[in-house]
Amino acid sequence: MIKPKRFSGVILVLMGSMDCLTTVIGTLYFGTVELNPLLADMVNTNLPLFVAVKLAITVCVGLLFVQAEKTLMKVKDRTAKSFIFTHKFLQLSYGGIVLFLVIVVTNNILVLVLAGTI
Repeated sequence: MIKPKRFSGVILVLMGSMDCLTTVIGTLYFGTVELNPLLADMVNTNLPLFVAVKLAITVCVGLLFVQAEKTLMKVKDRTAKSFIFTHKFLQLSYGGIVLFLVIVVTNNILVLVLAGTI
């Protein structure tokens, strides 16, 4: 069973992996393009490196959220304004990244559907 503290990291890794998978399928089989300018050349020249970099970044971001939550929860005074602000900021950041990844994965799936793949 996944601990609640780690759930946010798992969701981020799953969504990032779905982004990677749909990008690879699209570029390999249907001529789609990676829109991230930092990774676009890599997808066309070295696909294994692209997958490794994309998944490594995804796992690092997921672990970063898990560690941030873990560190924040060590605070003794959870009624302090700084704790409340930081906790809300962490939650909003997580929500924003998950929303972004949902949009990205949805876009990738729609592109694949329109390309006639699914």
